[in-house]
Amino acid sequence: MNLVIGREEQLQLLDDALYSNKSELVVVYGRRRVGKTFLIREAYKKYCVLEVSGIPDGSYKDQLTNFHNAICRKNKSFSALEKPENWLEAFAMLSDYLDTLQSDTKKVVFLDEFPWMYTRRSKFVQFFGHFWNSYCSHRRDLIIVICGSAASFMVNRVINDRKGLHNRITIPIRLLPFNLYETELFLKSKNVHLDRYSYLQLYMAIGGIPHYLDKIQSGDSVPVAIDRLCFKPNGILVNEFNQVFVSLFDDSDNHIRIVEALSTSQSGISREELVTKTNISSGGTLTTTLSELSESGFISEYRPYSNKKKETLYRLTDEYSIFYLKYIKNNKGRSWKTLYTSRSYASWSGFAFETLCLKHIQQLLKGLGISGIEVLSSSWRNENAQIDLLIDRSDRSVNICEMKFSEHEFTINKSYAANVQKKKTEFINAMSKRKNVFVTFVTTFGVKPNVYSNQVMNNQITIDSLFQKD
Repeated sequence: MNLVIGREEQLQLLDDALYSNKSELVVVYGRRRVGKTFLIREAYKKYCVLEVSGIPDGSYKDQLTNFHNAICRKNKSFSALEKPENWLEAFAMLSDYLDTLQSDTKKVVFLDEFPWMYTRRSKFVQFFGHFWNSYCSHRRDLIIVICGSAASFMVNRVINDRKGLHNRITIPIRLLPFNLYETELFLKSKNVHLDRYSYLQLYMAIGGIPHYLDKIQSGDSVPVAIDRLCFKPNGILVNEFNQVFVSLFDDSDNHIRIVEALSTSQSGISREELVTKTNISSGGTLTTTLSELSESGFISEYRPYSNKKKETLYRLTDEYSIFYLKYIKNNKGRSWKTLYTSRSYASWSGFAFETLCLKHIQQLLKGLGISGIEVLSSSWRNENAQIDLLIDRSDRSVNICEMKFSEHEFTINKSYAANVQKKKTEFINAMSKRKNVFVTFVTTFGVKPNVYSNQVMNNQITIDSLFQKD
């Protein structure tokens, strides 16, 4: 029985590897708690012939001993051999072990927390590359899976390696948090049955990290669940923020400074503004740090409608980080049951809802009935107006999306209608090509019909569209 919720595309890639006519090098990376290990174990539980997990902060000797012990557990005859003294010998021993296996099916070797196996001057990655190139690539029956949470290592030393692993990775899988569709499936599988507005509220606070969602209990209301996870002394998310960044990134101080700077803006921050706010010089360090945060799913890069790179905005899009910096960090010991009735809730919930919508573009397209049309999503602003989401379509049309979170039907009043009309007029005047421009409202429960909604709104999408399968 397959216990994996969602992850259909990733499961298909892993399954295809079982039936290919060559050996496969699979790289799975993503932030911690996102379900990488569980995915691989479930997908390959019938085929795994060896699983080794790196030891956090383990020494060179510790990692080699652990690797040797894993092989000995699978084949006791290797216990009589001397322990490998370096990774060249360790991978030679792995080759000898694989030679003892006679089945015709694919054989999976799973090296979990791959970055932890690396120690300075160990030449671990170089010798692994040699193992793949000199042994694995000449066979047709192997699947080598390397998995890791440390984004800086997985991206820079594995994905973008320019030596032994260059162009050798056959299946790269970047595992991101669940979307709303997967979150609903997961929570229902745990007998957590709530309405979609409640699932939305949970997602806005803690995101789609399976490990976090797994701690929500059947019978919990949203305030009770968030209170226990985020504000009680032993809540798993009370101190998770710093642990996440330390575990993922080398020299994580820069990553945290960027995330904290981005948390102060709801519309996004340019690279130049980030330099000013963080005191990180605009060079290779900033570029690398932004890339690592993006690869790990913490931030997103939004090119403007003009497509001018210097106008690109960076936005914090990790729900838990936003919620932590807004509420948890400075409110330890307090209760969410009181905080979510405060004035700041409206500001945070509006920002969180916008962020969520920006991460569910495919669902928005389905809701609009244009999923088959080629589109580009972007932002736009000038000195008089700002639009957080534009959907530029190949059928000579553009959707201006207004994203509004509300407990009830959203009401457009006179002043808001004037603001929307101003945005539309400013954008039309700035367009270089003439296109039809439609105003789309994305809301929780729809827009209440009135004279102003008739004036400015062309179509609308509710949260049910956001829960569609992409």
